[in-house]
Amino acid sequence: MALQRQGGARLTGDSSRKAAALTARHVAQLCEELQPLVAGWRIKDVQGLPPRDVLFVLEPPGEPGDGPPVLRLRLAADPNAPRIHLQQGRVHKHTGPVGPFFQRLTDELVGATLLRIGPVRGDRMALVEFKTLEGKRSLMAELFGRRANLVLLGAGDRVLAMAAPPPARAGETPRLREGQSWQPPGAGRPPTDPGPSIEEVFSRPTEDPPGKVQDRAPLSWRVEVALGGDADQARGEDARRRLKSRLKRRIGRARGLLRGLETKAEAAAGAERVMQDGELLKASLGTFARGDASVTLQDWYAEGAPERTIELDPRLGPKENVERIFTRYHKLVRARENVDEELARATARLEELEALRERAEDPDEDADALDRDAVARGLLDPQQVADQRKRRAPEPRKPYLRFIGSRGSEILVGRSARDNDTLSIRIARGSDTWLHTADVPGSHVVLRTPRGQEPDGEEVLDAAHLAIHYSPVRGTDRAPVHVATAKHVHKPKGAKPGLVNLSGGRILEVRVQQERLEALLRGVQRG
Repeated sequence: MALQRQGGARLTGDSSRKAAALTARHVAQLCEELQPLVAGWRIKDVQGLPPRDVLFVLEPPGEPGDGPPVLRLRLAADPNAPRIHLQQGRVHKHTGPVGPFFQRLTDELVGATLLRIGPVRGDRMALVEFKTLEGKRSLMAELFGRRANLVLLGAGDRVLAMAAPPPARAGETPRLREGQSWQPPGAGRPPTDPGPSIEEVFSRPTEDPPGKVQDRAPLSWRVEVALGGDADQARGEDARRRLKSRLKRRIGRARGLLRGLETKAEAAAGAERVMQDGELLKASLGTFARGDASVTLQDWYAEGAPERTIELDPRLGPKENVERIFTRYHKLVRARENVDEELARATARLEELEALRERAEDPDEDADALDRDAVARGLLDPQQVADQRKRRAPEPRKPYLRFIGSRGSEILVGRSARDNDTLSIRIARGSDTWLHTADVPGSHVVLRTPRGQEPDGEEVLDAAHLAIHYSPVRGTDRAPVHVATAKHVHKPKGAKPGLVNLSGGRILEVRVQQERLEALLRGVQRG
């Protein structure tokens, strides 16, 4: 490894300001301090702290209970405070699924022995090497601020998994790709001045760490307090932003509900007027007919009996319009019985939400605790966390489309000229039935046929329909199709993609049945 690069530290004498970032010199100091402490220890547990932190619980070699208590090694690719240190303080445990990367770390490294921890290329990178039953494994901690990452490596530095896959950019090949060898970031030369040490940048904490490791890992403790504090602060700020955003949405919905209930209450208050309109219409059935949009009547319920115009549904007859009015009246009466209680509940809920929002603005309040309390009280719904373990990686592209014949057999159709070669020469078995339109180009079609059996006639016809459909003669009423056993299909040396020779077979004249073709196409699977 030839990369030489140094990151610049940000010095500060004010503990209220953000602590300095780790430099290459700091990483080297930490590795030198940690190596004699953890080398030879076994990985008892791997605790994933998404999105980019991991905690290794280490137990000493030998029988359990023979040596000192467990140690916890933290590798944090947190963009707010990338770091490496012993974890001696409390940890905010992750709840919910951890995702495939941390599950892979657990599967690969629990029970492994930690062999070595050291800096890489004089840069802000640390490599932790393990001995497992499957061979050597390594975890590369790239501690580059926003680009910080954790990368699990196998034999030959092959990338097995990474915490943060690099974003795909058009026309660029990502530096880190699973299955490929790990590549370092751009090369550079180490600076003449490596910068100040950990002791010069990070103040000694005012409190000793818990446990019995403080005398052996003083540099680690300085880094944990300074950068760990930064990370906790950033995590708290993120939690507060999420809480305030969730409250804003919920308050908006609560206000909308309250407005709707107020409108409902106002309408319910006019129930008597609706009943009176119904009575007026009922007494005047002969004065309006289907198709009328309104009717004007004397209002005997008002002083002086003034004229009153009542809206009608022109699609309904007179009796149906009267029934519609009384139906609305009974609905309003029922609403009037409950609307006051609903208004009281909605008002109280809005007041609770607004009080919670005020608390969320207070930096002394624990946003996570507020969120949990709001969920417990029913003010907020639990946050939905996608279970990445259930996410299936997209299957690799297959060189064929897959159909099911009328008797249940697989029919495979090549997707391109090169795919035709792959399907006919590499995938098709010798006993399979091979089809292709005669005298015109098109897709190769393979009907899976068990050894020693003749293909079903109906399924041969199915496959022939697909051969015609995936050729230039698509849409024709009739077409000839080559039918052969796949073992009689040969690829001439140097022939262009899709060109094959046949040493047997027959021509099947096919009259296209549109219903048969449509039934096949409905079940296509693209792979």
